[in-house]
Amino acid sequence: MNRELGRVDFQINEELKLIVDTAKQACEPFDDAYWRGVDSQKRYPSEFVEQMSKYGFLSMSIPASYGGGGTGVTESSVVIEEIAKTGCDGGALRAQIYLTAAFNKIANQGQKEKYLPLIARGELRFQTFAVTEARAGTETTNIATFAEKNGDDYTINGQKMWISRVMESDLMLLLARTKKLGEVKKRTLGMTLFLVDLKKALKEGTVKAKPIDMMINHSANELLIENLSVPEENVVGEVDRGFYHVLSVMNSERIINSSDTMGSTRYLLSKAIDYAKMRVVFGRQIGQNQGIQFPLASAYAKLEAASALRFKAAWLYDNDLECGKEANILKYLTSEIGVEASNAAMTTMGGMGMAVEGGIERKFREMRLHIIAPVSNNLALSYIATKVLDLPRSY
Repeated sequence: MNRELGRVDFQINEELKLIVDTAKQACEPFDDAYWRGVDSQKRYPSEFVEQMSKYGFLSMSIPASYGGGGTGVTESSVVIEEIAKTGCDGGALRAQIYLTAAFNKIANQGQKEKYLPLIARGELRFQTFAVTEARAGTETTNIATFAEKNGDDYTINGQKMWISRVMESDLMLLLARTKKLGEVKKRTLGMTLFLVDLKKALKEGTVKAKPIDMMINHSANELLIENLSVPEENVVGEVDRGFYHVLSVMNSERIINSSDTMGSTRYLLSKAIDYAKMRVVFGRQIGQNQGIQFPLASAYAKLEAASALRFKAAWLYDNDLECGKEANILKYLTSEIGVEASNAAMTTMGGMGMAVEGGIERKFREMRLHIIAPVSNNLALSYIATKVLDLPRSY
C-alpha cells in the first residue's frame, strides 16, 4: 500500500500481502467451534488475543523505533479486515491498534518512550478507552467525571458507562473535565485526557467495574471512579484540550472499527454465497434465484465502494490530514452495509442461519452493535449534515 503524500495507490505490496497471509494463518486454530464456545460462555477470547499478540498484530501501529510493527492505520485496517474475514472477533483486539496509533500522535516523547516499548513487547495491554457516561451518552461535552488538581496529582471522581475490556487491560485512556462547564467559553474546552494504571486502580478500589450483560459477548462495563489519583505526568496532550485530542482517537477508531465491520461483512457474504451454491431446491441452486443473488450482489457492491473510502480515510489519517468527514461517512456506510449483508445472509441460509452451528447468527447479532457504536449513525449523519453540508445543527 503506497501512502506517499499526494498519491493513493490501491495496490497492496508484497510485504503487506505477507502480513495479511500471516494473519490468516494465525487465525486458523480459532474456528467456528472456538467462537461458539467463547460466545456461549460469554468469556474473553484470551487464547485468541495471546496468539495475535505473539504474532505482533496488537502492536502493528506502534513505530518500529519502539519495537512495534511500524504500520500506519492504512495497513492495520487491511489486517484487521482480514482477521474479521476469517470469522474471528476483531473486537477483542482492535482497540489497542487504534489507541496506540492515536497515542503515538498525542503523547509527549517521554510517555511514548515509557509505554510504547512495553505495549509492543506484550508486557502491557492498552485496550480501554473511557469517554462515555450514562447521562451524557454521545454528548461528550456534557460528561461529569471531574479531575481536580492537587499538587502534582489529579484526583478523579465520576462514572463511566459502556467501557470495554476493563478487566483485560493494563492501561486506560480516560477523559475527564478539568474545568466545569460554567468556567469555559466553549463546551469543548475544559476536558483533559489521562493515562490510568488500570490494574492498580482496580486493585486499590479507586476504579470499580460492573459488567453489563449484553446480547453479544463484548466485555462491556459500568465504572465507578472514586478518588482515583493520577500523576500530572500522565496527562496525555494539552490540559483542557482533551476533547480535541479525543477526535484523533475517534477518527482512528472509526477507520479500524469500520475495517473490522467490513471483514465481518465479507465473512457473512462468503458463508451465504457458499450456501447459495450448495443448496438445491426445486431442482436448482437457490443462488440462481434473483431474490437470493440480488441482495448479496447489492451488499457486495456497496462494500467495495466503502473499502475504497476506507483507503482514502486511512491515507488522510496517516498523513496527518483532516479526515473527520471520511471517517464518519465510512462508519455510517460500513455499519449499514453490515446489517444489510447480515440480513441477506440470514435470508439465504434460512433455518441454517438461525442455527448456531450455521456460523452466522453470532455475526448477525454483532452487526447490530455497529449501528450505535462507537457513535450512533444518527450522530454520524448529523456530523455530515453540519460539518460537511453546512446545514444548521438539529440539536
